[in-house]
Amino acid sequence: MNIFRFAGDMTHLMSILILLLKIYATKSCAGISLKTQELYALVFLTRYLDLFTDYVSLYNSVMKVVFIGSSLAIVWCMRRHPLVRKSYDKDLDTFRHQYVVLACFLLALLLHEIFTFQEVFWAFSIYLEAVAILPQLVLLQRSGNVDNLTGQYVLFLGAYRGLYIINWIYRYFTEDHFTRWIACVSGLVQTALYADFFYYYYLSWKTNTKLKLPA
Repeated sequence: MNIFRFAGDMTHLMSILILLLKIYATKSCAGISLKTQELYALVFLTRYLDLFTDYVSLYNSVMKVVFIGSSLAIVWCMRRHPLVRKSYDKDLDTFRHQYVVLACFLLALLLHEIFTFQEVFWAFSIYLEAVAILPQLVLLQRSGNVDNLTGQYVLFLGAYRGLYIINWIYRYFTEDHFTRWIACVSGLVQTALYADFFYYYYLSWKTNTKLKLPA
């Protein structure tokens, strides 16, 4: 593991901790897309099918459990917690994510590195993660105002993917057989989706004003 991947993992973990802090400290999920959280839960469940079959390291296994467990906990809170679920913006969270899931699955059947059960679902999880943020971005655009914790959550998610791109570049030049082109291309697409958010976040920080996204 190189420093760029470790930094990416820690940034990703930080985004999840920020979201959990928002939910548990405020007992509110206002401004958070349940559909994005469901997509992320599906991403981790399908990516880490090898959790009990392929051991890489203790760090690797712990991170897999953390990502799966935290994503399921967030979905549970937004759906079942008696206080948190009342603050869910159902009328704003209308992105039809089921079509994204279907499209990513069909793409994984067509474009994969090896045609095996685990590899197809690994490719599916990579494609799905690239677009999982879309319901969240759409919700924020419709709501207009973005609270600080939600803004930081999205910022760290985008930063995590940016660090992973640097990780892939580093691995391309230092490893003889690095061939994860699916992850590289999907990562570029995912990072590009954050560009608009990053721009308005920077403007908000520069002018010391509340973050707002254009509808």
